[in-house]
Amino acid sequence: MTQVYFHCSTTKKVFLDHHGVVVNDLAEARDHATRLVRSRTSECSLEDWRDWVLHVSDDQGDELFVVPFVFVLGKPN
Repeated sequence: MTQVYFHCSTTKKVFLDHHGVVVNDLAEARDHATRLVRSRTSECSLEDWRDWVLHVSDDQGDELFVVPFVFVLGKPN
């Protein structure tokens, strides 16, 4: 099990995850990252989420992978 952190950023903003989540493997971290992106983008706001990226890091601060929000959202209609 590993503690991972999910930081969101654009070129203008950064939101750091100070709590993290314990996951069993990278697949679980990926699934959690996808849920976070979907949750964030489903909020009522005027934010354009297409430029946002979710950075997934381990407890040592090493980046494991990134999830551009647009990969989860797909193409705009």
